[in-house]
Amino acid sequence: MEWLTGPFEVTFVQRALWGGMLVSAICALAGTWVVLRGMAFLGDAMSHGLLPGVALAALFGGNLLVGALLSAAVMTAGVTALGRTPRLSQDTGIGLLFVGMLSLGVIIVSRSQSFAVDLTGFLFGDVLAVREQDLVLLAGALVLALAVSVLGHRAFLALAFDPRKAGTLGLRPRLAHAVLLGLLALAIVASFHIVGTLLVLGLLIAPPAAALPWARSVRGVMALAAVLGVVATFGGLLLSWHLGTAAGATVSALAVVLFFLSHLASGLRHRRARPGGAPAAATD
Repeated sequence: MEWLTGPFEVTFVQRALWGGMLVSAICALAGTWVVLRGMAFLGDAMSHGLLPGVALAALFGGNLLVGALLSAAVMTAGVTALGRTPRLSQDTGIGLLFVGMLSLGVIIVSRSQSFAVDLTGFLFGDVLAVREQDLVLLAGALVLALAVSVLGHRAFLALAFDPRKAGTLGLRPRLAHAVLLGLLALAIVASFHIVGTLLVLGLLIAPPAAALPWARSVRGVMALAAVLGVVATFGGLLLSWHLGTAAGATVSALAVVLFFLSHLASGLRHRRARPGGAPAAATD
């Protein structure tokens, strides 16, 4: 039992666990829509697009989260604007923004050798360095994410399954898409200093994707994804403590492992089911 509980008697590991739990809940709310709409590439592009703002904030001694928020706002506005260009596919626009923002960030970083440590933290995160004020910010981000998810649920649902119907129902799909991008940006900004931009997709995509075969509603996917994210956080911190591995990377890797185990178990369940039995799809 000491092997299981010992690491969490340390204060900074306790803060890391709370931080990871809050991030898991935020990522579950945004990541479910990312999985349902096939927006993984967009999530990856937005996470890497934070680099210019973070680099500028570090250069001028500002708050890294504020810099990340500014970059996320630029990415969100850019993706929204390019999505309205009829002759340009969405993937092309996202790819161009991805490369442009990442290149700009690398140019800024290259101007100073002092960014080496900050860049490592940006890419890989430092979950064990979570402070009490970080927990307060994450709690506020979770409340905001919950509010957006509840108020926009109907529009997001129509947008995910039938964008044309969203328009006929007067749900303003373009506005809903922009708000959804904002929710995604919020999740990424809240998570990047915990697991880093290279690993944020692990918590953003793996838990909702793992929950999808087992849940019968979108809300069910979100709830189960949050639980799986917490399991990945707890297990990742535990393994990291005993194995001496990078905490954020271990959490993210365990989340991916849970995804593969979930789909393996789902496949075995369906093979044992009676012929003609179809898996239930997530609905409202």
